[in-house]
Amino acid sequence: MTKEMITDLFFDLDHTLWDFERNSALTFEEILEIHNVRVDLADFLEVYVPINLHYWKLYRDEQITKEVLRYERLNKTFEELKITVSNSTIIQLSEDYIRVLPRYNHLFNNANEILSYLQPKYKLHIITNGFEEVQNDKLKNSGIAHYFDHIINSESVGVKKPNPLIFEHAMDKASSTPLQSVMIGDNLEADILGARNVGMHTIHFNVHDGTPNEFGITINDLLEIKQYL
Repeated sequence: MTKEMITDLFFDLDHTLWDFERNSALTFEEILEIHNVRVDLADFLEVYVPINLHYWKLYRDEQITKEVLRYERLNKTFEELKITVSNSTIIQLSEDYIRVLPRYNHLFNNANEILSYLQPKYKLHIITNGFEEVQNDKLKNSGIAHYFDHIINSESVGVKKPNPLIFEHAMDKASSTPLQSVMIGDNLEADILGARNVGMHTIHFNVHDGTPNEFGITINDLLEIKQYL
């Protein structure tokens, strides 16, 4: 990656800038209490988090709908925990989760600092698989919406990362080319391999402490981006 050639940076949102796990935990703490679901939050999250990741992969791979994802990730969690929760409560929890989640606005350490550093030098954009109705609220409520020129959402494009069409659509919107573009994200499959398959440069934010990979630059703190851009 030649720094002088780069004009456009494309960020993932959840797990990259916006601290999804922290904000999600706070949301569940609120809504489980509202609906009087008696479960220890730590026990709930221990089961829910991997189930949610599994269903998101199915959704990303076009194997399930958004509605199935929202319902089944909760339904399977309660089944695993052997807690009886009515269908109507699960539906209400799934709706409340989407409504409440964007109210929490914790970002990863140094997110604002790195965006402030990068914005004068490059055009910044978002490419997200998250639900369209909440992603804009996340950006606005966390105070980072003003950094970005284009917000590319999989629901509006019609395909999800790692489908090459969403990256090509994003570059078309930004009037950039693969050699001018860098994708920065946490998910090795969706963000890094997806972007590399269309010729983009990549920076992998190893927020999950995964095993080292050979796919270009890896960072463990957002400020490390300064070493490359």
